[in-house]
Amino acid sequence: MDIGGLQTVVANSAYISARGSFDGNTNVQMTRDKKFRAKLKLPHITQSETLKDKIDLEFESICVKQPIGKRLFQEYLESVAEYKPANEIWKDIETYNTIEDEDRVQKAQNIISKYLESGTKLYCSFLEEKSILRVKEDYQNVRDDLFAESEEATVKFLKDAPFENYKESMYFDRFLQWKWLEAQPIGEEWFLDFRVLGKGGFGEVSACQMKATGKLYACKKLNKKRLKKRKGYEGTIVEKRILARVHSRFIVSLAYAFQTKEELCLVMTIMNGGDLRYHIYNVDENNPGFGEDRACFYAAQIVCGMEHLHQNKIVYRDLKPENVLLDNEGHVRISDLGLAVELGENQTKTKGYAGTPGFMAPELLKSEEYDYSVDYFTLGVTVYEMIAAKGPFRTRGEHVENKEVKRRILNDPASYTEKFSEPCKAFCEALLEKDPNKRVGFKNGNCDELKAHSFFKDINWRKLNAGILPPPFTPDSKTVYAKDIQDVGAFSTVKGVNFDDPDKEFFDEFSTGNITIPWQEEMIETGLFGELNVRDSILEPPPSKSGVCCIA
Repeated sequence: MDIGGLQTVVANSAYISARGSFDGNTNVQMTRDKKFRAKLKLPHITQSETLKDKIDLEFESICVKQPIGKRLFQEYLESVAEYKPANEIWKDIETYNTIEDEDRVQKAQNIISKYLESGTKLYCSFLEEKSILRVKEDYQNVRDDLFAESEEATVKFLKDAPFENYKESMYFDRFLQWKWLEAQPIGEEWFLDFRVLGKGGFGEVSACQMKATGKLYACKKLNKKRLKKRKGYEGTIVEKRILARVHSRFIVSLAYAFQTKEELCLVMTIMNGGDLRYHIYNVDENNPGFGEDRACFYAAQIVCGMEHLHQNKIVYRDLKPENVLLDNEGHVRISDLGLAVELGENQTKTKGYAGTPGFMAPELLKSEEYDYSVDYFTLGVTVYEMIAAKGPFRTRGEHVENKEVKRRILNDPASYTEKFSEPCKAFCEALLEKDPNKRVGFKNGNCDELKAHSFFKDINWRKLNAGILPPPFTPDSKTVYAKDIQDVGAFSTVKGVNFDDPDKEFFDEFSTGNITIPWQEEMIETGLFGELNVRDSILEPPPSKSGVCCIA
């Protein structure tokens, strides 16, 4: 074995060991760095109470979207007898919305008997009688929106007096303590690096571990000098801003953003299963490509991710197999939003050349204005490649100039082999339509038309969105789905680049530290929330002589 191969073996062993049974959280307390774990302490209430005037106090933000905020709000509701029914039905409706179809009738019956029958202990008197009646008449039909009216009325009730009283409670004081901790500075010293997983245009992506919690992440390191030399600032800040504001199980999440002396770092969801391109071509080199059921599953999850982006007025522009990553269980997420563009409030189209040759839509290649439809053309190319193990307009390894690829995209139809069933062929043809006005995709604020295509006839979209639809393939927990380290390649040194004040201001703007929702999820998932949030300590403030809340 050569030195490069030995280096890969050693790096893979350390990486696999760190991720335990492949979820990065098993025996997480054993993987924590005690020194950094000790730094995570809640402050004295007097240190955090000023945040009340600085943070967003909208109900939706602090009681629904933020995981710790929601947990503490629900703990408060549980402690007040008159609010307990609303809290319990709220949680039970959420459970109903995610459980298996065969369990929903029984769950609906339980909800009716506990909360919708007058005279019961947890009767929800704030619900309108007509909405209660509709549920009772229709609960056996297993409708997704069975409790939609009840949930809306519950949230409306909670937004009023319960929410106002919560903001005067010790539970809200505890929430402010967590917000203080969330706002503390973060830097490279908090992370332990493992092997390089790949590289992009401006730097490497490596596996890393948050020392205080033991959670594994992927760290995208962008070389500052290379960014400046290649005018990459705008794309970098757009990607960072988009990742920080979109939250979907089908898009990688950004947890931290900080800088080192030489790099800007984006710490994101670790996707241990590798990318789709690797699986298409490298896992079984004698039989490249996927079966249709596997390609269909991935396509469905990609559609959900792109629908979320488009509902947030974001055009992706760079969907391709290497930008779709598998997690431990075999679910996929969209990644690498460096070429994405945000549309303004009243903007419906954009313009600009961006993307990967062989994937770009005709209207983009013709320098016309375009909308979200360009992303569905790239989806067509991606699905085609998953099935055929080659692109529809360029064979893998074919040496052809970009202008010829452009000509093919503008003029030539794709050809289909027997690998494509009729529904799959029709699906690809609908996506690879040259005319964007005829192409299927994002219409009227959703992808319902696309989801109804016969290609997706076996997809249960509710289960898919809830993350409970089993993937057709599960990555091997002992395999590293990445190129050998020596094959990843290295960057040359960037010379002749110096930084001035505007550069430093940009680096500071980028380095916002913890990202709210992923950071709070990490605190809960790794047990830190439970360790720091000892229940009886909520009821009384910590002693004033203490500089921190000693509940660890």
